[in-house]
Amino acid sequence: MEWGVLAVVAVAGLLSGAVNSIAGGGSLLLFPALVGVGLPTQAANVTNSVANWPGFAGQVYGFAPELKSEPRRRMVLLSVLTAVGTVAGSVLLLVTSSKSFDTFVPALVLFASLLLAGQKQVKKLVRAVGPATGDERRERVVPLAVVMTAAGVYGGYFAGALGVIMLVSLAMTTSESLHRLNALKAALSLVNSTVTLLIFALFGPVDWALALVAAPTALIGGYLGARVSRWMNEELLRWTVVTIGVTVSVILFTT
Repeated sequence: MEWGVLAVVAVAGLLSGAVNSIAGGGSLLLFPALVGVGLPTQAANVTNSVANWPGFAGQVYGFAPELKSEPRRRMVLLSVLTAVGTVAGSVLLLVTSSKSFDTFVPALVLFASLLLAGQKQVKKLVRAVGPATGDERRERVVPLAVVMTAAGVYGGYFAGALGVIMLVSLAMTTSESLHRLNALKAALSLVNSTVTLLIFALFGPVDWALALVAAPTALIGGYLGARVSRWMNEELLRWTVVTIGVTVSVILFTT
């Protein structure tokens, strides 16, 4: 394997881990890099999921102070729901033909990119809703269960912008601060990534050589991203990722 290919994948892994911590959508960087070095889209998707696992682990370690105060009961519930959805999404991906996935992936990349682009507006809407009362919190349990299971399905099938989807889902169904929910999102993303890692390692077309190149740099990027997320310019980073994602989707649509 050429050194240039290894360098591209290593850098993409580093950026993917960091962006996932800071703004979400880091998979939109590693996925096109894997496609660009020659992997078929389905193989690139599962390799992307496997390689990003250390990055999510790094995020959780970086957010450890925030996660220490997370209620254990809620963490267990959301983790189980996310895992169930992820299993369903991963199985759906594996039984989907490569040709069908090639048809869906440009739309998925575009959807993830547009969702990331609208993240700021969604945050404003969430803030306008205001904190929930005790009765409202109880009423939101069912919607929370539904949206987190659905997020798991999406993450099992295609992980692009999963962090954004999870953050929006949590913000719309809970009354926690976005900073606190960002830490919870990191933990649930690790659950999703762990399930996909186990399933794809056994049954998916993973390119292990490229996964092993990207995984260590994703770990470093995830940890560093979590540490700098408190002060880094999220807007600039977010729109950079959106631009890349939209460009990739246009290329996939036209090739």
